[in-house]
Amino acid sequence: MFSDRANAARRFLTQRYRSFLAMACWVMAATIASTVTGLAWADEPTELAKSLLFHASFDGSTDADFARGDRRLYTRATLDEKNEQIGMHSDAVALSPSTGRYGGALRFNKKSDPVILYHGEDNVPSLDHDSGGTISLWMKLDPDADLAPGYVDPLQITDKAWNDACLFVDFTDKVPRKFRLGVFSDYKFWNPNDRPWDDIPDAERPFVAVDKPPFSRERWTHVAITFENFNRVEQAADTTLYLDAKSQGTLRGPQRFTWDPKQVVIMLGIYYTGQLDDFAIFNRPLSTDEIGTLYELKSGVAQLRK
Repeated sequence: MFSDRANAARRFLTQRYRSFLAMACWVMAATIASTVTGLAWADEPTELAKSLLFHASFDGSTDADFARGDRRLYTRATLDEKNEQIGMHSDAVALSPSTGRYGGALRFNKKSDPVILYHGEDNVPSLDHDSGGTISLWMKLDPDADLAPGYVDPLQITDKAWNDACLFVDFTDKVPRKFRLGVFSDYKFWNPNDRPWDDIPDAERPFVAVDKPPFSRERWTHVAITFENFNRVEQAADTTLYLDAKSQGTLRGPQRFTWDPKQVVIMLGIYYTGQLDDFAIFNRPLSTDEIGTLYELKSGVAQLRK
């Protein structure tokens, strides 16, 4: 009888020990996994910060908070005008101190001819052989209700024209408005036969189009563009549009962009009515996970530099 009780006690203690050991191993594994995950998340913002070329938060100033090149905002009297003035010289655009996605924002109150811009030299990727980058911004508007008639380009980067070595996003002119990413190589590269625009089928036009974009007056929408393998003509380039960290499509094909660094400009809010905030450019194509990190930042891109 005593022996049976002793054996039962030993079995009970052995089972308790095994259970305790299993629990201890699980806790240790969970702790290690949490630590590794935490380190990975800690490393990701650091890598993003290293890749940052340009950032304008619009918190108290129209000049950029951080720039590899010129931080200052400039104004041109019209889209076709090349002469420019330092600073804001448009009565249609103003800082809105407390309505931004993070703090302040730029508010475009009406369609107007003056164009605000930043210089691109050192603030955009150099587009040397096999280069790429990422553009990030937030927008708040109801496109169908707020925009004046005609095409609207919240962002356009080029040294020439909208159809010649130009990256842009636009809203189409008809309601309901589509939102598009335009990726136009050097004009003679993408349109070597100089076909009239109206003769080019939609399928051959270099756009990623979103038929029902999620923009609203009630919430901010994150817009991101990644591009890679530009000017690597023997290999297809990929240019992807993200809205709220979700891919909306990729334009794939060779891209040749010949930019004069001293002439390229970053134009914001061409004929736009709405708000724009936390504009940033990175010197490499960010991964889908990194786009998600940008989208989830509690304090915006400024958080990366702290």
